[in-house]
Amino acid sequence: MDNSLVNAEKEVLVEMVKLAQKRGLEGSKGSWKDFLSTYDRKLGPSLSDPSRRPVDTLVSFLKTFSKEEDLKFFAKILQCYANRKVVEDFKTKSHGKESPEQRLIRFTLEHPQYPLDYSFPSHEEGWMVTKIRQKSKFTRSNAMLAVDCEMVLCEDGTEGLVRVCVVDRNLQVKLNELVKPHTAVVDYRTEITGVCAKDLDETASSLVDIQRSMKKLLSHGAILVGHSLHNDLKALKLDHARVIDTAFIYKYENQPINRRPSLNNLCKSILGYEVRQKDAPHNCLDDASAAMKLVLAKLEQGLDDAIPFVHDDVPENEMAKLLLHRIPTDVSIEELNRIIPGEFTMEHQVQYILLVFHFL
Repeated sequence: MDNSLVNAEKEVLVEMVKLAQKRGLEGSKGSWKDFLSTYDRKLGPSLSDPSRRPVDTLVSFLKTFSKEEDLKFFAKILQCYANRKVVEDFKTKSHGKESPEQRLIRFTLEHPQYPLDYSFPSHEEGWMVTKIRQKSKFTRSNAMLAVDCEMVLCEDGTEGLVRVCVVDRNLQVKLNELVKPHTAVVDYRTEITGVCAKDLDETASSLVDIQRSMKKLLSHGAILVGHSLHNDLKALKLDHARVIDTAFIYKYENQPINRRPSLNNLCKSILGYEVRQKDAPHNCLDDASAAMKLVLAKLEQGLDDAIPFVHDDVPENEMAKLLLHRIPTDVSIEELNRIIPGEFTMEHQVQYILLVFHFL
């Protein structure tokens, strides 16, 4: 890891030291503050902000770690930044030479929401960061895989993966698995996921099993496709830099860029069919296939055209259920309305209620 540290940019080293502080990690010379008190007696630990320290100090501290688990932790951070740098470098160098698929990757990366949605805590335990090599053949691969996941609400308040589907460019199924959640489930959201407790009784797949399968599928540089793909990647605990998000590459005419089209509306506008019927649960395989079809349509029909704005067909009394997952299911819409009385749109009510529950 020493060579990787020497060649790393300062912002990466700063992030590594900050994460080491946050996790309370100690090398052979103790914590960051302990290290500073011996490494630079003149300044001592008073100037403890890593961003205000020179690169050689940051590198020297990180080299004091030798435990295998710490080295794996730092290696994962370095790989994550290396992946993003490969994609960014290719994006910079390939203008005018890039393939249509590469251009859609660039469109995704350049969307203003990308830094917020795709900044994953991939340094944490249980996350997998795919390795993107610098080789031209690897970074220029136009192979694509579309993924969609279904999640349930677990008793610890986290989202648990229960199903994952992957299709290739020809809509051939590469993965279609039920997954045993990491902890007890309090809400299977069967009306949305189509999955109930009985479905998982005999499944042996774990998140780690699925990650291994995904790693194999992505090993040759495939581009990962999906609609609001960051949600699926969070459920998979997978950080993959070569992505195309159909919620980013399609835009509405005369609408703010943060108004992203739903998958159902895109299918109606672009493909001429609804991906799901009213009140029907999600179909993971259908959604993955729809995302791939939308990317193929974008490649065939042109990359720059906006689509006419259409309102989502979600009834207003269902909007709160979709957006306020942490509200108990037995709370009625009328009770939610009493939280913020008056003449307000559902959008304003949701924003206010979310703010209230954030501080509870």
